[in-house]
Amino acid sequence: MSIYFYSLGAAEEVTGSKHIIEVDGRMILVDCGAFQGRRAEADEKNRNFEVPADKMDAVVLTHAHYDHCGLLPLLGLKGFNGNIYATPATRDLANIIMMDSARIQARDAEYLQKQARKHGQEFSWRPLYNEQDAINTTNQIITISYRRPTWITPNILLEFFDAGHILGSAMALITVTDGEGNTKKIACTGDLGRKGKAIIRDPEILPPADYIVLESTYGDRLHETTEDALAKLADVATKAIKMNGKIVIPAFAIERTQELVYYFHVLVDRKIIPEIPIFVDSPMAVNATSIFQVHPECYDEATHEAFIKHHKNPFGFNSLRFVTSVEESKSLNEMEGPMIIISADGMCEAGRITHHLANTIGDPCNQILIVGYMAEHTLGRRILNREMEVRIFNQWYNVRAEITQINAFSAHADYQEATDWLQSMDTSGLKRIFMVHGEPEVQVVFKDHLEENGFKSVQIVKYGEHYEL
Repeated sequence: MSIYFYSLGAAEEVTGSKHIIEVDGRMILVDCGAFQGRRAEADEKNRNFEVPADKMDAVVLTHAHYDHCGLLPLLGLKGFNGNIYATPATRDLANIIMMDSARIQARDAEYLQKQARKHGQEFSWRPLYNEQDAINTTNQIITISYRRPTWITPNILLEFFDAGHILGSAMALITVTDGEGNTKKIACTGDLGRKGKAIIRDPEILPPADYIVLESTYGDRLHETTEDALAKLADVATKAIKMNGKIVIPAFAIERTQELVYYFHVLVDRKIIPEIPIFVDSPMAVNATSIFQVHPECYDEATHEAFIKHHKNPFGFNSLRFVTSVEESKSLNEMEGPMIIISADGMCEAGRITHHLANTIGDPCNQILIVGYMAEHTLGRRILNREMEVRIFNQWYNVRAEITQINAFSAHADYQEATDWLQSMDTSGLKRIFMVHGEPEVQVVFKDHLEENGFKSVQIVKYGEHYEL
């Protein structure tokens, strides 16, 4: 039985997750995500699609974030016509993500073409895929609920366990058998979540595995607690009320937006802050929120109690408004504070958030609240680094708004949480940890930490390098 593991994305970097398990020539792809970062560089990487799509036997999708599912339509365009396995909630959310990406690409192409014509320039950029391609991909997704072992090839068994990262997120336990009773178990964490997150359950403890493919996004830092986050969120809201300012929050449309809405609901419900107008300005977030409401199988106990037993909807309280039209979105710029605007894209590279930042970042009465990971070379990272000037829509803006960061909302485990999770498992038979999804200097710190805690065989995965299992 010949088994190899290698990565074609998220190897010594955070985005573009693509990992291949090859068993006696059969190929299983775990995730097929888009690269994010500098626009030109990310676009080039996404176009240089090196996955041998026509040779893949199956795809396993751990969750619906763009850097894990965003290039799935390219597989079909490159010849893959097999099954994509995901949880029911992941299928629904991935459909939204892919369709939204296709629409954004179409709008970008139209805009860039107009700009090129205006300046008498040649224009050759084309979208990676269109809406029909995204629909075709969704039709390839086969849903599997948590803890329902399913054969995805004659000798490969797949079982999903809750990753506690976003709604529907899963860790994939892949069992390879040679038909003679010999097995090897490979666990892929996807993105490992955290205990105590709102709405969703904690990460599950996996059965013993021979190999673990482990994410390392926050392998060099510790997060704040939920109570710390609530206190800081209350401080930010109180300051906005005092200054009549706006709080602009770049947030991913899936999970982070719903989590923030939930926490503001808690603060108002506990009478810690007065009601303050909250605008969720993201059509995708509106659609995603409706999906949250139809997947109670993913809820933690508190959310289950609220929805099922008490019929209280933390996604629909009085001061909350969902913004869908462009006209409504533009009108927010004319409105006086105090108010909270939660908008996508989470890394500030595209979408309506860029317009809100352009309109608020120069006013010291306003606050920009960073609540998630910002990849290198993104506008979000430059704001987080508190650069004095940032460029938005090819114009330079002085940064006068207050920049605040709350780490507790991260959906990724920090180094101690990941270590605690590993130590809670039976790792007596663990042969090696493959470390993916992290910036190189972060991974070195995390590797040292794991080794100090008894995990001696840790491999930082290199792009394209094959590892025999």
